[in-house]
Amino acid sequence: MHVPDHAQDLLLLAGKDFDALRGMLGNPLFADEIFGFHAQQAIEKSLKAWLAVRSVAFPLTHDLSRLLGLLEENGTDVSAFWPLVQYTVFAVQARYEAGLMANEPPIDRNAVIADVEQLLRTVGRLTGLNRLP
Repeated sequence: MHVPDHAQDLLLLAGKDFDALRGMLGNPLFADEIFGFHAQQAIEKSLKAWLAVRSVAFPLTHDLSRLLGLLEENGTDVSAFWPLVQYTVFAVQARYEAGLMANEPPIDRNAVIADVEQLLRTVGRLTGLNRLP
């Protein structure tokens, strides 16, 4: 399968955001908003890589539900990944609205990393671009 260069680039960038997540695990210097931002970015870039591999045009958006919807509309079963839409808020809103996360429980960073890793592995397997150990 020929994988478009754009898909490869997006998946590589998603991997870098994923590495940032792993680097923030257990480090209280990084606020949940920053951790959540990198989770959202890794998810967004992975979904866009998946769309690119399927030759599906996608908009410039941070809305994870919109990207998952496009995959579904094009015959892809993404049911396992719909819970990831909760991270859309970290794309912009949580980073620019002070206090937005104040009443929220802390992010379960291990769970987030596991969820993002599952997506990265899925897209990597489908594209032949799995860069995770």
